[in-house]
Amino acid sequence: MNKIFITSTLIFLHHSFLIGGNGLTAEITDLNAVDISFQKEKELPYLQHPFINSSPADKKDQLSVGRLGIDGGNKNLILKYAHELADLSENPKNGQTDSLLIAYQGKLIFESYFRRGRINYPHYQMSITKSYTAYGIGRAIQLGHLSMEDLHRPVTTFLDEVKPNQLAKGANSITLHQAMQMSSGIRLPQKKINAIIKKPNILKGQGQAQAYLQFTQPIQTGDRNFKYQAADPVLTMQVLHAVVPGSAEQFIQKELLTPLGISNYGWQEDLSGYPKSAAGSSFLSRDMIKMGILTLNNGVWNGKQHLPEKFVKLANSPLTKSYGDNNYGYFWWSQVLEIEGHKYPVSQGRGAGGQFIFMFPTLELVVVATAHNKGMGKMLNELPKSIIPAFVE
Repeated sequence: MNKIFITSTLIFLHHSFLIGGNGLTAEITDLNAVDISFQKEKELPYLQHPFINSSPADKKDQLSVGRLGIDGGNKNLILKYAHELADLSENPKNGQTDSLLIAYQGKLIFESYFRRGRINYPHYQMSITKSYTAYGIGRAIQLGHLSMEDLHRPVTTFLDEVKPNQLAKGANSITLHQAMQMSSGIRLPQKKINAIIKKPNILKGQGQAQAYLQFTQPIQTGDRNFKYQAADPVLTMQVLHAVVPGSAEQFIQKELLTPLGISNYGWQEDLSGYPKSAAGSSFLSRDMIKMGILTLNNGVWNGKQHLPEKFVKLANSPLTKSYGDNNYGYFWWSQVLEIEGHKYPVSQGRGAGGQFIFMFPTLELVVVATAHNKGMGKMLNELPKSIIPAFVE
């Protein structure tokens, strides 16, 4: 990937308002994934006009494309919703959506970009980075670097640089299975966290895992309560780095993403020197759609088993209860939604500020939405109610 460093004065935009598939797309030039960060994204000017396309272009990126209405979906309902998302709003918690994409029966049939959304600029990803990290483990299993049985091995058995005699009580019992469902039991006092981050050198390599496992409060035996925290995905990435050839960064690029046709992306480095796992990746909305299609296909991509079917099903299963009607698998969420008197199972990748992959298996439907506002949590409820009726006869 070529490194291109720019300032905001070198950003050139193409604007277009489209219903069909003709004309210019919402693109940004002279900017690639090397430059991507949450701060860089904040510098993007809003599109002057929304880009709404009911017949997405075939960009030779391994995505099959179709046409909304002809290949599925009620065109009028979807366009109505897209225009609502495009409307400006005086409420800072509304009107911050950057993209909305829909794939039905494996085809991308609708693509839209608003505000900071760009067809060729990867959107910064918060906690949904955890979901991609889980699929890194799945790919390692598919290639034989791990087994499904290894998911129930203690994390420490993979980490040969961790000092077992310095670990907190019970820390050596945490399994990968527990860590990937946010049930490691790790509890780090805030005062200890504040002290550790002042000494970043101790967090290099497996020192990051060492710190979590050493300074946690004692780990209880048996079942552990769900707690959404950074420690668990960090342990997962540490294991991935330990078991794959080369580095976790190289493995993610070469083995997880390249076979999906994903090349324009960003993934920030953690204090360990390994890729971040709790947040910090950046992906095109079209590539997020691929993750959803891969999931609905039970790990198959282009006719090949990219991730183990059993792993994908576990990752998107309700392995543990989180809160309300939300369940959690391996860094993927799941629910059963009731809409207009019917129930629909849905699994999701979620990122704070609004990065979502919705997967509705009974409808063969994947929806991606990205945004840049902390108040976008309501989209979890509103989007399914707006989209599902368009795909139900």
